[in-house]
Amino acid sequence: MLSATDLAELQLFYAEQSRLLDEGGAEEWARTFTEDGVFFSTGIPAPVRGRTAITEGRRRATAESRAAGVQRRHVFGVPSVRSADDGSLVCRLQVLVVSTADGAAPQLRAVCMCEDVLVRENGVLLIRKRTVAHDGTSGVERDSTRRS
Repeated sequence: MLSATDLAELQLFYAEQSRLLDEGGAEEWARTFTEDGVFFSTGIPAPVRGRTAITEGRRRATAESRAAGVQRRHVFGVPSVRSADDGSLVCRLQVLVVSTADGAAPQLRAVCMCEDVLVRENGVLLIRKRTVAHDGTSGVERDSTRRS
């Protein structure tokens, strides 16, 4: 069972992580992953492995959105959390992605289920693996990166 302090830490972690993502801080956002972290989404063809590759992928996505005049916001739900046998935390949460083009009304772009495996390095929570399944695609449960 997690303490209220642990749950508050997770809430703050996800609040900061989504802020960095939405503000285009690719390097800062990627630093919330372990050096050998893995990011997989049903919206991309293959898992992205390693903090450097995660940074580059985020830079490209941010540049594409900015070039199109679109601001994206990621709204993370409250995580459901369990402790794994290896001491990591497995967090599942719903994510809404809202896109707003310059001069337009916000539009819901995606509804996703996100599953993170979080570990502590030097007392800091980091994502070892993130799997994102967009509704309407194969789910987290069938993600091939579970074996990695």
